[in-house]
Amino acid sequence: MVPRLIASSISGEQTVFLLSKEITTIGRKPNNDIHIENLSVSGKHARFITVGEDSFLEDLGSTNGTYVNGKLVKKHALLHGDNITLGKYQITYQFNPSSSGLNSKQGLATKLTGVSLPQIPLEGSLNKSEEESLTTNVAPSSVKDKEACLQLLSGANAGKVLVLKKALTTIGQPGIQVAAITRRPQGYFLIHVDGGPNNAVPKVSDISIGSSAYELKSHDIIELAGVKMEFYLK
Repeated sequence: MVPRLIASSISGEQTVFLLSKEITTIGRKPNNDIHIENLSVSGKHARFITVGEDSFLEDLGSTNGTYVNGKLVKKHALLHGDNITLGKYQITYQFNPSSSGLNSKQGLATKLTGVSLPQIPLEGSLNKSEEESLTTNVAPSSVKDKEACLQLLSGANAGKVLVLKKALTTIGQPGIQVAAITRRPQGYFLIHVDGGPNNAVPKVSDISIGSSAYELKSHDIIELAGVKMEFYLK
């Protein structure tokens, strides 16, 4: 199952966008993954960070703000049925394909009034055994049953150890630099989320990780928001 966004027009037409990428941007500029042509929406308004069926919404300093269920948010862990407001647009987040009310085998419209989306055919429904085979996490021996930790090496909290218990852990300082560490069946990965005004990207062993997910190795040294930290497995 893939998390998805459902945007509804005034006429009731629905357009669906699958959150199949780790990072999906939404905004007025054409280079966004979801393009909304309306002045109430900022050029790069917000982004979605998705790990499996878990998605997080991050406002990118938009002019009119990002709202979830009527509340202004900077970062929000999305739940099934959350209503997202960007300017004049209403979007519903869903993680259960069967609840969308759409035919799962038909292609979807490529354009909603003010929203340009690629055509995305939805997957057919899976039987129970197929679904279990896709959702079962079997980690390789190198990370299986091992606990992942971050130890801060510099800054005011030097020496502090953070145990990574969640599937996705965000680190850094909002507005300056934020990254996420995700746990997958094959290991742990570092993802660039927000680089602040200077668009700073996390470094591992003094090398920028770029926009792609970086697979962490035990004892890698991460530099983020001016703080160095060691990732390790125990």
